[in-house]
Amino acid sequence: MAIEADRQVIMELPINIDVLAGLRETAKLAATHYSTQIEGNRLTQAQVVEALAGTHFPGRERDEAEVRNYYKALEHIESIVAANSPISETEFRRVHGLVMHGRRTPTPYRDGQNVIREAATGKVVYLPPEAGDVAVLMADLFDWINSQMATRELPAPLIAALTHYQYATIHPYYDGNGRTARLLTTLVLHRAGYGLKGIYSLDEHYARNLSQYYAALTVGPSHNYYLGRVEADLTGFLEFFCDSMAAALSSVRARATDTVTTPTARHTDDAAVLRTLDPRQRRVLELFRTSVVITGPEIATHLGISPRTANLLAREWLEADFLEIEDPARRTRKYRLSPHYERLVRP
Repeated sequence: MAIEADRQVIMELPINIDVLAGLRETAKLAATHYSTQIEGNRLTQAQVVEALAGTHFPGRERDEAEVRNYYKALEHIESIVAANSPISETEFRRVHGLVMHGRRTPTPYRDGQNVIREAATGKVVYLPPEAGDVAVLMADLFDWINSQMATRELPAPLIAALTHYQYATIHPYYDGNGRTARLLTTLVLHRAGYGLKGIYSLDEHYARNLSQYYAALTVGPSHNYYLGRVEADLTGFLEFFCDSMAAALSSVRARATDTVTTPTARHTDDAAVLRTLDPRQRRVLELFRTSVVITGPEIATHLGISPRTANLLAREWLEADFLEIEDPARRTRKYRLSPHYERLVRP
């Protein structure tokens, strides 16, 4: 009930495009810092911002690459959300490729057994399923996710929680499983209507309660997947996840409410207009914050789509009175926002 109450308030807040962009960027930076910190990244939150801006920290090259790659993966998640298609297993293997190597190349699943050990003692804390079972388990997971997205038999927070648990439990890769599990959870929440304009992140709450996070994931009578973990009682993890989500939404509700009620904030109810736009249109608004006119290739690059698809979208948006042609006489089309939407990006 707390999650739903805060979600409703956040969705109804009159957030203009400039404030929204700032809140979204803050959330992405927080997610990048805390999700990589959980896996041992040593950069501070301030250093993460600097690293993304191009600053180098001698001796921390691996940490720099991790945060840059994770930020790229978050941006790719946004493009997947905007595409509004089923959550693809192959596409998510590309997300892992971004996380690990900074490239959108699908990563093959592990071909051998991996073991999760306690860092201090070397004690085995989890033995995931054998490599031969990974492909089937992952296919089943993505089938289940898309089925739940279609039927909504469970509340969205529980779908996201079970997705997170199962991905981490399968542990499909030798490395990067935690980061990609959290990214997949983020994607599921967005697609289920709980993205909340991209202005919150759960990763900080995991990082600040790390021992509880790991304890909640450690369920069943044995550390072996086949000796109890596969059929374990997941109540503890579901409770931890929902508590974390409630805390995150409460925090962002307070921050967003404070932002839109300050004297310097614009009080025009841009939120009502924004809700009439689809995810791709909202993302394209970001281009117009720095340019009065944009081109089809710029739309394609920004959304991560082909130039042909960008041109088709532009035609649809012209018909919907979202865009206008800057100069019909020119062979190369340039577009500007229609006056109805221009106020979203310029005072």
